[in-house]
Amino acid sequence: MNEKEIAEIRRRFRPDKSNITHIRGCYVNDKREIVSEIHQSLAFTQEEETEKILTILKKTLSGTLGKNLIDITFSTQQVVDSEEHKLLMALKDSALKDEESVQTFFQRVIETLHLEGHYLILLAYDTYDVPFRGKDGESMEDASSEMYSYILCSICPIKMTKPVLGYYMTDNVFRNLKTDWVVSPPELGFLFPAFDDRSTNLYNALYYSRNIAESHQEFVDTVFHTEIPMPAAEQQETFQSMLGGTLAEDCSYDVVQAVHEQLCIMIEDHKERKDPEPLMITKNTVKHVLESCGVSESHVTAFDEKYDTEFGSETQITPKNLIDSKQFRIRTPDVTIQVNPERRDLIETRIINGTKYILIRADEGVEVNGIPIHIAEEEK
Repeated sequence: MNEKEIAEIRRRFRPDKSNITHIRGCYVNDKREIVSEIHQSLAFTQEEETEKILTILKKTLSGTLGKNLIDITFSTQQVVDSEEHKLLMALKDSALKDEESVQTFFQRVIETLHLEGHYLILLAYDTYDVPFRGKDGESMEDASSEMYSYILCSICPIKMTKPVLGYYMTDNVFRNLKTDWVVSPPELGFLFPAFDDRSTNLYNALYYSRNIAESHQEFVDTVFHTEIPMPAAEQQETFQSMLGGTLAEDCSYDVVQAVHEQLCIMIEDHKERKDPEPLMITKNTVKHVLESCGVSESHVTAFDEKYDTEFGSETQITPKNLIDSKQFRIRTPDVTIQVNPERRDLIETRIINGTKYILIRADEGVEVNGIPIHIAEEEK
């Protein structure tokens, strides 16, 4: 799924747009026991509560594609004959009315998911009469291209509110407000089947993880029985380690700065083109940058081999997972310098009288602890 398709489905999670008539769910305690089950009709739910429920579900489709939102691909054999795909299809085709399938799904998740504390498993079923979209991109609401039906799963931590002091106006007194259990935004979840090319794709699902450092692989193994890319935060750490470890003495400030700059340019160009498809790069993209910076052939080869080991030779990665385009930071054991990514040219490294220095050009506007300072000219 691309960003436009995700946004199109997200817009459905409003009382006036959604065809979600009821939700299924179960409340699981910290001992992995089902405390209670939910089978709630939204038709008899107050509008304010319905909006809150839909808002929670919608957050399962939030975040950055490639970081929080990851495409799951089923093999042909899985689609033809596998327990995991049959279960998802049974949930969808029955509109969550097949009690055996719902209970099987709950039990599989509870038995394998490693989530601390209490949590809520929510399941929703929706049907979307997809409006036809012309070549000009305009939708025709009265012309349908197909009926897209799907399920959405949200797994939400349930946390105890903190004690607070409340004011009771009628009694003109302050009292402690009662603590209670509240539903937090989803920690993970998924959409099945995928909405690719604005059409049903039974070979794919869209997986969500709030924490980019934690993919909950045990959940993915249970529900999808497939591998997913390493978490975005781990991708960045691995990439940084690869550059430092394989380039050795060639890993200079200029090389790291050039890699960061080139990836930033790609991200910005992709944004300006408003391309809905996610931007992906291969190892050759980084290799070309390294070669243009004068990195030795042996070190480029070492990077090539390490990439194959860590990510896989054919693996494509979104550059947003490798760098932070809004931040450029230099750190020593005692000093951290934050630099505007657009002004990386203000920094240079130099060896003076045998001592290594990081030099920052500071023509004006220099402050120390918020106090403007004057840098005196060197006496002749």
